[in-house]
Amino acid sequence: MFIRIMSKRRTWAFLFVSVYSLLLSSSWNLLKSVLSWYDSSASNSGNAFGWPALYASVALGAIFGLLAMAAALAVAVPATLMTWITVLVLLTFCGKPRKALVVEGKKLTGEISRLVLRVLIREGKFVAAVCAVLGYFALVRNIKES
Repeated sequence: MFIRIMSKRRTWAFLFVSVYSLLLSSSWNLLKSVLSWYDSSASNSGNAFGWPALYASVALGAIFGLLAMAAALAVAVPATLMTWITVLVLLTFCGKPRKALVVEGKKLTGEISRLVLRVLIREGKFVAAVCAVLGYFALVRNIKES
């Protein structure tokens, strides 16, 4: 019965939506807590340009970087799977024996997984850095105006 339930497309779509809604709600709460911490520490110390703004902007950048990696993962997994299947089918049509196909499949799985992981980490770091810099300037500007 479990296998029958898990083989349905609706089940996987429901799990996908549930996980991402949980991720978004928890990250939203984390963002609100970082901003409230920054407001309290900046108002207590009176130094809006120093360490509190830097800490808060790095935390915001890390949160947005992780969210970007999660969003990219949602796109990368199906694309990776289609690439892997396509290459294996092409190798089969080229006349590779079954044992060689298994060996090539294991190699392909490792290479494709490493490539996807490297791209995800690179994109996540880039988004985190951009969001940290923009967050710092936004936090400093917000305190200047108030």
